[in-house]
Amino acid sequence: MGCHARIATPKAQLALPELSLGLIPGLGGTQRLPRLVGLSKAIEMLMSSKPILSEEGKKLCLIDTIAPSEELLKVSRKCALDIAERRKPWVKSLQRTDKIGSLSEAQEVLRFARHQAKRTAPNSSLHQACLDVIEEGILHGGYKGLLKEDKVFREIVLSDISKGLVHLFFAQRATSKVPKVTDVGLKPRQIKKVGVIGGGLMGCGIATALIVSNICVLLKELNSDYLLKGIKRIQANVGGLVTRGKLTKDKADKALSILKGVLDYSEFKDVDMVIEAVIENVGLKQKIFSEIEKACPPHCILATNTSTIDLNLIADKLNPQDRVIGAHFFSPAHVMPLLEIVRTQKTSPQVILDLMTIGKVINKVPVVVGNCTGFAVNRTFFPYTQGAHLLVNLGVDLFRIEGVITNFGLPMGPFQLQDVSGYGVFLAVWKEFAKAFPDRVFMSPLIELFMKNGRNGKINGKGYYIYEKGSKPKPDPSILPIIEECRRQTKLMPAGKPITISDKEILEMVLFPVVNEACRVLDEEVVVRASDLDTTSVLGMSFPSHRGGIVFWADTVGANHVYKSLKEWSEAYGSFYKPSKYLEERAIKGIPLSAAATSSPSSKSRL
Repeated sequence: MGCHARIATPKAQLALPELSLGLIPGLGGTQRLPRLVGLSKAIEMLMSSKPILSEEGKKLCLIDTIAPSEELLKVSRKCALDIAERRKPWVKSLQRTDKIGSLSEAQEVLRFARHQAKRTAPNSSLHQACLDVIEEGILHGGYKGLLKEDKVFREIVLSDISKGLVHLFFAQRATSKVPKVTDVGLKPRQIKKVGVIGGGLMGCGIATALIVSNICVLLKELNSDYLLKGIKRIQANVGGLVTRGKLTKDKADKALSILKGVLDYSEFKDVDMVIEAVIENVGLKQKIFSEIEKACPPHCILATNTSTIDLNLIADKLNPQDRVIGAHFFSPAHVMPLLEIVRTQKTSPQVILDLMTIGKVINKVPVVVGNCTGFAVNRTFFPYTQGAHLLVNLGVDLFRIEGVITNFGLPMGPFQLQDVSGYGVFLAVWKEFAKAFPDRVFMSPLIELFMKNGRNGKINGKGYYIYEKGSKPKPDPSILPIIEECRRQTKLMPAGKPITISDKEILEMVLFPVVNEACRVLDEEVVVRASDLDTTSVLGMSFPSHRGGIVFWADTVGANHVYKSLKEWSEAYGSFYKPSKYLEERAIKGIPLSAAATSSPSSKSRL
């Protein structure tokens, strides 16, 4: 942008993505872009970090000429000569003011941008810092703007936010490297047709993600009524993408044309993959897998979207089991970016590679994990809501806990998350973890008391919050007697009185058990590397990205502080807080939690 002209090839992508990396654009990016494309468009590009194509760049006058790649140098030379010999204007972008507008207009645009930034990035100071630098150039000229940009950049590049986001950038890219899968010369097979079993929220979300990426889908349901509801749900999903500008009408029509509903397996004879997405019931899933094993061709990948159940149980009656794999999407499946790929000891590397490739085709970030109850994401985060419940039973105000967690940067607190997920799902998952890890599960009676009281969360508009159409969820003060009844039953409050606790301690008593379970996940080698847990925590559980992910954040806090805190709480409040051996060893030796193990893979490795 410091040049006198810019020439690009067709469809070239142009962006200033620095904010997504915890930086602001340097070398004049904050000053020249507004002068070339106008203040509003420049702010939109800077705040979103999203690219535009060269064709749009030409319309905005960011690009002067578009030339085919084979003619790029020739056209560039001619353009340079024309400028040098004054046949074309000699333009210095930093001195332009024609696209800025009047001072009052510019200040209004900046005011609106600040308001938007507070809404979209409430826990990050980066966006406001970038707007400060832009404003300096508007008020005092481009040169003064450059000086401020340089000063602010130098401060930001050393900040924790920048370190966290840069770490996450590289962590996300590392997930595409899986030992003995991506490094053994295998080529991914083409997946053209996928069967999806189950037309509920998850099944329809998965089907939507596939058809909008040009993969044919057979949606299988039990009866015509369920099938019609499923098709309508997918149509609504696709319509929503059109409304939000994510999909054109033509592409939406094409996507829906490659969706077909079926009531039996007769058309599954030529599918390349099946994804089962029914309720979390082991017997039902086993029945479905035994049916699709017979109905599908030998090369077909047999995948389950289970979020918790051990894959060995689901595939128990199949032989061989090398094509069985977990494809755990997060709800809503056509929106959330993470795909957790769960391998068993028997899953073939080819099947893993194929699913990783499909994940990228449908614009997900695929992360390969080992098989255990809850896999990587739900296993790591199962103590999250339990820690919050334990605090409530110790007398801490429920809505205070919610506020502490959202102030930390998560989009909602643990109790609103239960409202949104549904109490039935939550209880079923809680029981699975109680079976798998009975030594460290806190079972609170609160949700069952809520359900007896006619509360089912967002489904019926009454949970911890009141849900009314067209308005934000409101804390419901009438739940206090139910909470008091819960406390009477658990009898955890010391001498019957609420504990005294700071906001910092609330945050740590909710999140340190999550760090503790992450340590067990690392010890069992459920993930390839520690940074995979950072990626999955951000993309799957909405852990604040500027904090770098759950393990990176824990290392910034310090393993020793996490260990000592958990040890103290375990002595006061029980085994839920008992530190893991992995955490204890790392804390004592002063080794970061994220540091790779020096020994060879252990016998308990899930990979």
